[in-house]
Amino acid sequence: MGGGTVTVAIVTVLLIGSAVVAAAKDRDDGNNGSGFGAAIGAALGAGVALVGLPVAIGALGFTGAGIAAGSIAAKMMSAAAIANGGGVAAGSTVAVLQSVGAAGLSLGAKIGLTTALGLAGAASGECVSE
Repeated sequence: MGGGTVTVAIVTVLLIGSAVVAAAKDRDDGNNGSGFGAAIGAALGAGVALVGLPVAIGALGFTGAGIAAGSIAAKMMSAAAIANGGGVAAGSTVAVLQSVGAAGLSLGAKIGLTTALGLAGAASGECVSE
């Protein structure tokens, strides 16, 4: 396991752990343990960030071997090239998605997405479980 993977795993465990602690506190306060919805939501949000997004980007056609012919990514690249006079601009949506498809998400992106989607999942899980 690389250092980046360990860091993301630690952030994920801390995020989900905080939701579990909140759930236990809720149960102690007589709130019927509704915080377990937050823990489940946090886990789902982290899973989407770490697994779902890279899979979805690959499914669009942004792959390690380049943009897949006939895919949505190819159509996006064609539209971007037409709009820019024949080339795809560096830093454009197509360029960034292809970079992610080829190399994966950076450590910073993994941590940021895991935190943001985990917290959003925890908040929505808490709302749903009430």
